[in-house]
Amino acid sequence: MIITLKKNISEQQINEFCEDWKQKGFGIHLSKGQNLTILGLLGDTSTLSAEQVSANPLVDSVQRVSAPYKMANRSFHPENTIIKVGKTSFGGEQIPVIAGPCSVETEEQVISIAKDVQKAGATLLRGGAFKPRTSPYSFQGLGKQGLEFLKTAKKETGLPIVTELMDIRQLKYFDDVDVIQIGARNMQNFDLLKEMGKVQKPILLKRGMAATVKEFLMSAEYIMASGNENVILCERGVRTFDNYTRNCLDVSIIPYLHKVSHLPIIVDPSHACGQRWMVSDLAKAAVACNTDGLIIEVHNNPEKALCDGEQSLHPTEFASLMKTLSKVAVINERKI
Repeated sequence: MIITLKKNISEQQINEFCEDWKQKGFGIHLSKGQNLTILGLLGDTSTLSAEQVSANPLVDSVQRVSAPYKMANRSFHPENTIIKVGKTSFGGEQIPVIAGPCSVETEEQVISIAKDVQKAGATLLRGGAFKPRTSPYSFQGLGKQGLEFLKTAKKETGLPIVTELMDIRQLKYFDDVDVIQIGARNMQNFDLLKEMGKVQKPILLKRGMAATVKEFLMSAEYIMASGNENVILCERGVRTFDNYTRNCLDVSIIPYLHKVSHLPIIVDPSHACGQRWMVSDLAKAAVACNTDGLIIEVHNNPEKALCDGEQSLHPTEFASLMKTLSKVAVINERKI
C-alpha cells in the first residue's frame, strides 16, 4: 500500500506517523521527493481499508500496489534511484561504462587493460576473480589472487572494482571491491541475495538466462527487503530457441524497467551476443534505448584469453566504440 502524505507537514509528524505503523507490525519505506512524501507499507495490508487510512488528517491519498515487488516499484519511489560509485553514478545524466577482462589472468594483464579502458573513458574496472563456468574443466579464475591483482590495478588507475561473488564464503576477500556482481546463474540464489541485503555496497544484479522481468525484479526485492537498496539491474541477454548468438539481448527491458522501477538498468552486450563483431552495435542500441550504463569485456589479446575471448573487444576497438557512444548518448540528452 502506498500512502502519499500532504504537503507542508513537519518532520516530527512524519516520524510519528511512521512509528505508528511500525508499532502495528508493518515495514516502512519512506521516499521524500521535491514535491511529495510517499510512505510504502510493507507486509500484509489486505486487512487495511483505504478509507480507514485516508481518514488520517496527514494523508493525501492511498493506493494499493498489485505488483509483488514493492521496494523496487516506481510507485513506492517515483524519482530515479541514483547509485554513486567513486566519482561516477548510475541512474543520472551520465552513462557509466564498466570495462575490463572477463577473467583476471595476470597482474600485468589487468593493469594494462585498466589503463587502456580508463584512457578511453571507462569509469569502472570489471574483472572476474571467481568464475562460474559451465564445464568443471574450464578455467575457474584465480580466486583470491585475482582480487589482489584487481586491487593493484585500482591503485594504479583509481578505477573502482566490479567483480562477481559466487559464494558468501568469498565475501571476506571483498573489502576493497566497490560493486559486487551477482551473476545470472545466482539471480535466484535467494539465500545469497538475502546476504547481499546486509552488505553496504552496491550490488550489480544480472538477469537470469531464462528469467522473466517479474522474477528479475523479485530478486532485486530480496536484496532490498534485506536492507540494501543500492541495486543496479543488468540485462545480459536471455536464452531463446535460436543459437545464432550466445543469448538474445532484450533491449525492450530498458524502457519497461524505467517505467515500472526506479532502479538503474545497465546492459552487458558482450554476454548477450558472445561475438566480438556484434558488441559495438548492441552497445549503441542500448545507449539509444536510454540504458543507465554498460559493462563491456575488453582484453589486450582476445585470441589467447583464458575466458570468453571471442566476445572481448581489443582496447583499440573499445576506444573507437567509446567515441561513437558519446555521439549516440546525445540523442537522449545524456553523456558517456
